[in-house]
Amino acid sequence: MASNYKVTKDEILAISGVNPRKCMKCGRCSATCPNYDAMEYHPHQFVSMVENGEIEKLMASKSIYMCLSCMACIERCPRQVEPAKLVEAIRLAVERQQDMNHLKPDDVPAKLDPDLPQQAIVSAFRKYTK
Repeated sequence: MASNYKVTKDEILAISGVNPRKCMKCGRCSATCPNYDAMEYHPHQFVSMVENGEIEKLMASKSIYMCLSCMACIERCPRQVEPAKLVEAIRLAVERQQDMNHLKPDDVPAKLDPDLPQQAIVSAFRKYTK
């Protein structure tokens, strides 16, 4: 069940901590990507699309699941742009939008384990209610 909430470029940048404006579009990130052929959008395109605010297009792409999270693109980037972090941020936004990770107060009792520290419960509740 998807919500009507629209994810913004600013949210993706805040989640990822990446500054896509540093990208000089050299393509080294894409050239080193081991899953390049399987991706609809390549690492350098992710960076450009985020910068242009094409978040919904990226969220609908299967490329976000084709990324191996190997971080090879990060290692090759001469400007430390970190395309893989943008991919991870888009994945997280999709999960949040699909309401998959939202924990509601009424769900907590069923998930309690007597060996689970209270800190873990509070931490999970804080993380998954956002």
